[in-house]
Amino acid sequence: MSASAGDGAPEPVPSPLALLPGAAIAGCAAADAEGVLRALAARLLASGAVTGSFEEAVLAREAAYPTGLPTIVPAAIPHTDPEHVLRPGLAVATLQAPVAFGEMGSSGAEVQVQLVVMLVLADAHSQLAALQSLIARLQDEAAVREVLAARDDADLEARARAWLAG
Repeated sequence: MSASAGDGAPEPVPSPLALLPGAAIAGCAAADAEGVLRALAARLLASGAVTGSFEEAVLAREAAYPTGLPTIVPAAIPHTDPEHVLRPGLAVATLQAPVAFGEMGSSGAEVQVQLVVMLVLADAHSQLAALQSLIARLQDEAAVREVLAARDDADLEARARAWLAG
């Protein structure tokens, strides 16, 4: 347990779940959840973090197990199986306009998401800890709004790194 565990602050996102270089999209103009997922997957593929099968796998997983969260600032945490991952980490997108994601754990409800944090996991056993850590981070409204205020991809990358490091 870290020194911050007792003070109510969320634990940092566990390493190696840091933001991957070049994996930030500020003001993504996607019309729907699929568009956001495809945009992030393309960035990850271009950077060599995932295999060519990642995009379709993350779309299929999101369709079967939605990841939208009705947090203070609605967000989604899409992810897929480790066999599609070459380098673990995170990708993040802020959205020009909210898009509907299915709500995690519900049957048919939707969440108008403003922030997407994609888990790129090489180890299935780290999924629960990563999800819990990110959900805790999403409770910090001021920090999330700082991330949403990013002007461009480089600014988003810097703000997201600071937010995730806690």
